Amino acid sequence: MPDFRLRVFQSVARHLSFTKAAQELFITQPAITKHIRELERSYGQRLFERRGNRVSLTEAGRLLLLHADEVEVLHQQLTDQLYALHDETAGRLRLGASTTLAQYVLPPILPGFQQRYPEVQLSLLNGNSEQIAEALLHGHLDLGFVEGQVRSRDLHYELLLHDELQVVRKATPLGPPTEPMPLATMLQQPLVLRERGSGTLEVLEFALREHNIKPSSLRVAFYLDNTEAIKSYLEASPDCLGVVSKRALAKEVAAGWLEVVPVQDLHLPRHFDAVWVQGQPLSAQAQRFLSFARKQLETAE
Repeated sequence: MPDFRLRVFQSVARHLSFTKAAQELFITQPAITKHIRELERSYGQRLFERRGNRVSLTEAGRLLLLHADEVEVLHQQLTDQLYALHDETAGRLRLGASTTLAQYVLPPILPGFQQRYPEVQLSLLNGNSEQIAEALLHGHLDLGFVEGQVRSRDLHYELLLHDELQVVRKATPLGPPTEPMPLATMLQQPLVLRERGSGTLEVLEFALREHNIKPSSLRVAFYLDNTEAIKSYLEASPDCLGVVSKRALAKEVAAGWLEVVPVQDLHLPRHFDAVWVQGQPLSAQAQRFLSFARKQLETAE
């Protein structure tokens, strides 16, 4: 098993924060400091520069991070192969998913998978599509699920599920419009959108570019980093429009809190992809999860 101090080092290097590393690993900040100092004494090198509240990697720290990530990948591959010798469905499976998937698509699948494979230790990282891609490339995840248009040549993508974005607003006494709203009218309204790096925002910006509309010309009231925050904002603001996955709207629309607004000539289809590092085979646990997820989603559709 790799030295736990390396896990501590990787966490601090990833967050550039001793506090966040302590929260991620569920240990105290003094314990984090102790492990890092032990590593620095062991290698005779400073691994981090500390300037006030800012933390950065030294050249030695960057070199150690590169090899620590490789050690983690090799250890996981060894673990998978050892379990495979006895056909054991055990080990660790680190999943990562962009926000819509992590909040609305994957949670109903996880209990069934855990019931079928109780020895697999599951974890799920929630981030935007850009963050999930980065975590995969750094070896911090085994399998990712993302949305959006932008793809990395270093990652392999496979279709998981189709989706659609919808324009939505606080429910009005008259109900949803019977005729589509002109696109020009929508663009005059203040908008509540997902943050940069999110697949949701990418889909909207790609669609607008097809109409020669620059994203910089939008009247953005707020960028928010998750869909729940957007829905709550819209429920409190009668003047704003938001763009949200249809999979995230069922409860609010049924309860009469939000209403979908069709927009003329604005079509926002998208798909969710399973993603992993190009040229790197999926672990047995990741293959099982992907197969299980596909079957569950086909049944639900």
